Amino acid sequence: MIIDFIDENNFVKEEDVIEIEKLLSFAAKVEGIEESAELSVTFVDDSRIHEINLEYRGKDQPTDVISFAMEEMGEGELAIYGEDLPTILGDIIISIPRTIAQAEEYGHSFIRELGFLSVHGFLHLLGYDHETEDDEVKMFTKQKEILDEYGIRR
Repeated sequence: MIIDFIDENNFVKEEDVIEIEKLLSFAAKVEGIEESAELSVTFVDDSRIHEINLEYRGKDQPTDVISFAMEEMGEGELAIYGEDLPTILGDIIISIPRTIAQAEEYGHSFIRELGFLSVHGFLHLLGYDHETEDDEVKMFTKQKEILDEYGIRR
């Protein structure tokens, strides 16, 4: 899988980016995603994710992770088909200050929390959600399975 990492504030160490790339590639294999699929992961501060959360979700507060799936059709959009077009999964945006705070709050490492948020955002790109109790159980079970199988535990 091709992953484009953007770190707007140079928050994340190179070794952590490499670990998240390996984790997301592992998650893609578990989910049967083709190797040529593409996505981006952007690391931002709280003020930037607050802006995004307000603009796109109408929520006037920062959050930890937001995903924008590219394969979902919006109202009035036309589908583009072609054999040579890559599968573009979408964008994952993660607040690093929130990641740090949540890792401390939950008593685990920064890389565990960053891994959790990355997989959470990735599963959203694949259509998983947690709007209903049943959907939440499916998504959170899948997250735990991926993180456990990869070796990132609480």
